Amino acid sequence: MSEPSYFSDDPYTELTVIEVPATPTAVVEARDVAMEDLPALFDRTFAGLFPALSETGAEPVGPAFALYTKQPSETVDLQVGLPISAGLTRAQPIGGGHIVIPSELPAGSMAVRSHTGGYDGLGEAWAQLLEDAAAAGHHPGLPFIELYVTEPGPEADPAHLRTDLFLTLD
Repeated sequence: MSEPSYFSDDPYTELTVIEVPATPTAVVEARDVAMEDLPALFDRTFAGLFPALSETGAEPVGPAFALYTKQPSETVDLQVGLPISAGLTRAQPIGGGHIVIPSELPAGSMAVRSHTGGYDGLGEAWAQLLEDAAAAGHHPGLPFIELYVTEPGPEADPAHLRTDLFLTLD
């Protein structure tokens, strides 16, 4: 059996609880981002992140993610980034006034389920995951993570996008 990990080839078709190890990442932190500004933040971050990682020798080892550090309202606090082969040793400036910093996906107990479909369905998928986790007796906490398993792009069919949703359990 393989080591526990954030990364699964197969989608999680039902509520699943797993123990995951900490995973080194390279991220851009952003605070008080309006929901409608998230696509631009993601685009700017990834446009600068790949060249910055190339300069440091750190290699992506999994799909892009967003780690939310507060409950969303009109705005969110989050980290946008990539899991990497080794931790960064220093901050790295990228375009748009952003700085890539070392961080990690946290270790611990996570409730997870995959969402297949467009990003506009993520709100409903999160609500269902929260409801199912609470009904199973779990105590959801922060952070929560969206792992974008299917790389989005102009040719991608939104109906086939897979996003794995990870909910920290206290």
